[in-house]
Amino acid sequence: MKTRGAVIRSAPGEYEVVDLDLDEPRHGEVLVKLAASGLCHSDDHIATGDIPVGVYPFCGGHEGSGVVEQVGPNTRGFEVGDHVVFSFLPGCGRCRWCAAGMQNLCDLGAGLLGGARWDDPTSFRMTLDGAPVGQMCGISTFSEYTTVATDSTVKISKDLPLDKACLAGCAVGTGWGSAVNSAQVQPGDTVIIMGIGGIGINAVQGAAHAGASNIIAVDPLPFKREKAMELGATQAVETMEEASELAKGFTNGQGADSAIVTVGVTTPEHVGQAFSSIRKAGTCVVTGLGNIADTSALPISIAELTLFQKRLQGAMFGASSPSKDIPRMLQLYTDGKLKLDELVTRTYTLDEVAQGYKDMHAGTNLRGVIVY
Repeated sequence: MKTRGAVIRSAPGEYEVVDLDLDEPRHGEVLVKLAASGLCHSDDHIATGDIPVGVYPFCGGHEGSGVVEQVGPNTRGFEVGDHVVFSFLPGCGRCRWCAAGMQNLCDLGAGLLGGARWDDPTSFRMTLDGAPVGQMCGISTFSEYTTVATDSTVKISKDLPLDKACLAGCAVGTGWGSAVNSAQVQPGDTVIIMGIGGIGINAVQGAAHAGASNIIAVDPLPFKREKAMELGATQAVETMEEASELAKGFTNGQGADSAIVTVGVTTPEHVGQAFSSIRKAGTCVVTGLGNIADTSALPISIAELTLFQKRLQGAMFGASSPSKDIPRMLQLYTDGKLKLDELVTRTYTLDEVAQGYKDMHAGTNLRGVIVY
């Protein structure tokens, strides 16, 4: 069938909407009509070239929701009309990591940026003028329709609004889990969250949910600081220097219990600042991405790491397991304990995807969402 999708032809580049050919689903796959897609910074990293991909053109988008239109032959567990949220991280359910409850580290994730099927690097579901088109994380939510593996698909209640539920596929679980799972925030903690975008604002919500007494949001933009205060932050400041002094004031000079780095383009300097702000035996969680080819040394003291027993922790999808935690996030939303509506600053059409990223860079959105 034909579908319209936003692709990058080369990097650096800008998303453009083109007419694509889309294959029908095969065994273990479903064809989904998209309802909504979040505009995540990771897809902008594809456009800038900070994250290189396996093939161009490359159809972006990895945070989406929709309705199943067709089910592949002999594919169990799904039927036409099911409402689904995509997980940008597939889960095979069989590898060591899935078996250990760490689905976010599933071995299938090795193919996220290849653009092809997990089991065959020559097999694609999208083409443009006869040439293969890569699918972001195997799903490509910047498309009116997409064919995806059931490994990347989570069924949800039909009562949920799809234009909000899409956020559970990346931003919500990544930010919330960075606080609750990776930083292991405890009641009474002092937490610094560095960078209040689509991920950082959900780290604020996660820290509040976990019972932190002091949640210090750090962002240079007044709009972001204002939103952080509305969604659970207790203080909001412009710089890490201010945040570090506040944390010391709350902890008798010790420093924050944890600092979570959710800056859109994370640099070694950001990590160094966050690491310096935490107390002895504190945790610095690094969730943000920058240029993945950058191997610059982190400006942290080895003596401080060792003698102060600090922990430097990476976080992939906030150490959440998508099949379990996407429904859990949406249940928290249903119960009124997690805010999703307030995260969506502006909606766009598919043709406005490039404008959506311009707005993101301008700092005017917490989350932009494409509504189909």
